[in-house]
Amino acid sequence: MTPSLYYCTQQCLFCWRAQSGDLQVTWDEMKLPTLNQPEDIVNASIKAQEKILSGYKGHPRVNWRKLTEAYQPRNVAISLTGEPALYPNISELIRTYRQKDFTVFLVTNGTLPERLSKLTQEPTQLYISLCAPNDQIYKKICRPLIPKAWEYLNKSLELLQSFKCRTALRMTLVKNHNMDNIDQYAKLIEKANPTFIEAKAYMHIGFSNLRLRFDDMPQLAEVKTFAEKLAEKTGYNIIDESTDSRVVLLSHKDTNDKVIKK
Repeated sequence: MTPSLYYCTQQCLFCWRAQSGDLQVTWDEMKLPTLNQPEDIVNASIKAQEKILSGYKGHPRVNWRKLTEAYQPRNVAISLTGEPALYPNISELIRTYRQKDFTVFLVTNGTLPERLSKLTQEPTQLYISLCAPNDQIYKKICRPLIPKAWEYLNKSLELLQSFKCRTALRMTLVKNHNMDNIDQYAKLIEKANPTFIEAKAYMHIGFSNLRLRFDDMPQLAEVKTFAEKLAEKTGYNIIDESTDSRVVLLSHKDTNDKVIKK
C-alpha cells in the first residue's frame, strides 16, 4: 500500500507508476492533496485487501486455507508507488498498523532524511532504494525532482545504522544503465551497513514502458553475477534468490546464521 499514490521526489526511469507528464497529464508531484488520517488509511487498506480477494471465492480450485489467511493480513509493505516519507504522518501510520499486530516494511528512496531521523515509531524492516553508484548515474536513472537529492540519499544511508529494526538496501537493476561500478556501490553499502541487500531486475511493466525497452530487463543470471561481485567486494553472503522475481538476497556476514534460522 502507499499513502502517497502519485507523489514522489523522483521520476525513476524504471518506475511503473504514472508520472507527471505521462499521457500528457501533469501535476505537482511534491504537493500532496488533502491528507487522510492514519487510522482511516489503515482501515481502508484492509477493506481494499478484502475487495481484491472477493473473486477467488467462486473459483473451484481455490485453496481455502490460504484464502482465509489472506483475509487476515499481518504484514504491510508501505511502498508500492510514490514516496511514503512525503506523508507527514508516516510515524503514526506505522504505529497504527503495529497496534493492529501487523509487521511493517517501509520502503523509501532516501531523499527525505529529516523524515527518517524523526520517526517516532520504527517499522519492522526499513528499506532504502539504492539504484545508482554515483551522482551522475543517479540523476540519469532516478531523475530527482529536488536539489541535493544525492546528498540527501547519502545522509539517509548514514542514518540507517542508527535504527534498531532490520534494514535493507533495495537495488532495481536496469541493463546497460546501473549495473557497473561495483566498487562505488560497495562504498555506499559500507556507509549504510544494512542487514540485507536485495538486488532485483527491472520489470518492463506499467508506465516504465514509455521510458525503457523490454531488453533493459536483466536476466536472473545477470542479477546473480552482479550480486556475486557485490558479495566479493562487501563481505555479504548470498542467502536466497527467486527465479520468478529475478531477485537475489544478500545478508551481512555477522547476521547470516541468525537470518537463516528465522
